[in-house]
Amino acid sequence: MKFTTSIVHNQLKHDQKLKSKVTPIYQTSAFSFGSLEELEGFYEGNAPYLYSRVGNPNTDELGTMVAKMEGAPSGIATSSGLSAILAGILSVVQAGDHIIAAEDLYGGTYHLIKEELKMFGISTSFVNFGERAEVEQAITSKTKLLYSETISNPFLRVEDVKGMVEIAKQYKLFTLIDNTFATPFLRQPYVEGIDLVAHSATKYLGGHSDITAGVLVGSENLVSKARERVVNLGANLSPFEAWLTVRGTKTLALRMAKQTENAHSLVEQLKKHNAIEKVYYPTELSNKGNGAIVTIELSQKCNIEKFFTSLQWVKIIPSLAGVETTVSHPVTTSHRALSKEAQEKIGINRHVVRISLGIEDAGDINQVFEKAIKESLEI
Repeated sequence: MKFTTSIVHNQLKHDQKLKSKVTPIYQTSAFSFGSLEELEGFYEGNAPYLYSRVGNPNTDELGTMVAKMEGAPSGIATSSGLSAILAGILSVVQAGDHIIAAEDLYGGTYHLIKEELKMFGISTSFVNFGERAEVEQAITSKTKLLYSETISNPFLRVEDVKGMVEIAKQYKLFTLIDNTFATPFLRQPYVEGIDLVAHSATKYLGGHSDITAGVLVGSENLVSKARERVVNLGANLSPFEAWLTVRGTKTLALRMAKQTENAHSLVEQLKKHNAIEKVYYPTELSNKGNGAIVTIELSQKCNIEKFFTSLQWVKIIPSLAGVETTVSHPVTTSHRALSKEAQEKIGINRHVVRISLGIEDAGDINQVFEKAIKESLEI
């Protein structure tokens, strides 16, 4: 089946007397057994579920669905995008190992890798993944993993996935990539050779800004190791949020097509505006489009506070990817934890704005940004 068909029909089949069209919500902390022999059957592999932290039909459905979308053999749902990333890292890296990560990551991931992993005895080097030589120069005998994002946050640099895979194969390293911004609708990094692919399902997979979830997909072997980390660290997802996320993924193709179309329309308008210093938007990402995020740097002539308060129905939020068009201010939200030096190195300043396009009418979106820019100049 084509992508748009398969995502609608990727649900688990349960042999039950009541044939529900939609998978029921298994909102339970544990599963019951008729005898001690039946209970023992779980540990012998004859029963699928015991305790929802260990596994649940709804979380399994989500992990399996996203794995199929990515063209991967296996997947697991987690409590958030960061927990999916952490589980992926800990499935291939241990104390004493070294990671090489892209320097232009989402701020939360940057902090996780730079600071929190220190407690696990794991070190990290942040380098410019746009320069292959820098990546190779950072490799040591302790390096085990290359980590990046398909599309970087917030400046939307498209990762050279092919080059990343080539380096990994040459030096016998694992690869992990965050595919949240691109989604499997636009890119499938696992098919391109990446070992593990993570998603903040909170964003486009869920799609309606009402859940917090993550998904990690990859080979059976690596996902099995990641599953142990999720279970033992308590990073599991609740059944209801998994159910909501599955519901959201079924409209992913429709939403992404419209949001990507709206992003392209806004970019064409903003590129002509003399009050915009820079417009960041990918090119040639996919034959289906280049994503639904646009980042701009407003001119110093613009009053940034006035710009944000003039956006009418466009909400200011620290996240992205819902059906509504929203904006965020990276320097005070997503990349707040970075040092001033780290912010400046990747180009983040007070006039940088990240726009997440929704599914509204393109003309209405373009008009509201035109008005906000105009009013920000009237100071």
